[in-house]
Amino acid sequence: MAKHALLSASSMHRILACPPSARLCANIEDRASPYAQQGTDAHELCEYKILRALGNPVHDPRDTLEFYDAEMESCTEEYQNFVMERLQEAKGYCPDPIILVEQKLDFSKWVPDGFGTGDCLIVADKCLHIIDFKYGLGILVDAERNPQMMCYALGALDIYDGIYDISTVKMTIFQPRRDNISTCTMPKEELLFWADSVLAPTARLAYEGEGEFKAGEHCAFCKVKATCRKRADYNLALAKYDFEMPATLEDSEIAAILPQVDELVSWVNDIKEYALQKALSGTKYDGYKIVEGKSNRKYTNEYAVASAVTAAGYDPYEKKLLGITAMTSLLGKAKFNELLGGLIDKPAGKPTLVPETDKRPALNTAKDDFKDK
Repeated sequence: MAKHALLSASSMHRILACPPSARLCANIEDRASPYAQQGTDAHELCEYKILRALGNPVHDPRDTLEFYDAEMESCTEEYQNFVMERLQEAKGYCPDPIILVEQKLDFSKWVPDGFGTGDCLIVADKCLHIIDFKYGLGILVDAERNPQMMCYALGALDIYDGIYDISTVKMTIFQPRRDNISTCTMPKEELLFWADSVLAPTARLAYEGEGEFKAGEHCAFCKVKATCRKRADYNLALAKYDFEMPATLEDSEIAAILPQVDELVSWVNDIKEYALQKALSGTKYDGYKIVEGKSNRKYTNEYAVASAVTAAGYDPYEKKLLGITAMTSLLGKAKFNELLGGLIDKPAGKPTLVPETDKRPALNTAKDDFKDK
């Protein structure tokens, strides 16, 4: 079994916000999921394609990948093209850049026993570029001051700063299934200052199991998110409003509640899932029982169904146009845009209330429209 760092780069966002959570999660096993395996497969295919593009002899893993499909083929091809373009750019300002794939990185100078694996590093005079492939579809990942990426950059600097004259660090998240390529660029000195003044002291607290618990959006990937006392207190603080109807609350009160709404819903769902798993294992909760949930009917043998309906003189099939996602997978993005680019319309989305930090431009409200008249 692969060794996992107590203070891993991937969990650093949570650890910096809530240092004691590191030790609290340390002895809880990771739960395998099909999404994690899908990501592992995609990363393996990415590694193969980059090494192949560099001219290295490498085994094609496609036949052994559990989740390989046309979408994975297309996304990893986009990633390969992006990486090779960045390498070509580096050759424009450095005669001998190097590229490393699935590189082990040690940032233990700042984080006790800190290590991880960088998907792709392009090291050159002037600029160190860290590129991280994210195959996930659920959460949009931002590279801006991303602690995972910054830890990887520190590990790379520890090896190559001095061999190359690096002055700038560039960190890119490549998330093709969300059409997201996010890049953060910062001076090397700024990264090192953050490492010494923020990362190192907080990591030391986390390693010792010290510091203060803090609840927030970083709880999403915490192993104890369902039973954490601090998170419960944080969400139950809304009880001071006695869950009155919104019309009875002042605008200032609603503004105070809004930042916690998504986290509250997430916490409640985590509690329900945790309680279900415990109940399935034998725990009894007063007033509750396990029942069979709703299900839908399905054919036991589609071929036999088609044969029976056809024999009765009916057509059992419907013919319909592939949806945009399926059509893109069939044609590939370039061919899709070439053939169908002028036939695609994207209507305006339904208005939604989001924090000011959201990157989308604000819509005009009815009040704004009235002001303009």
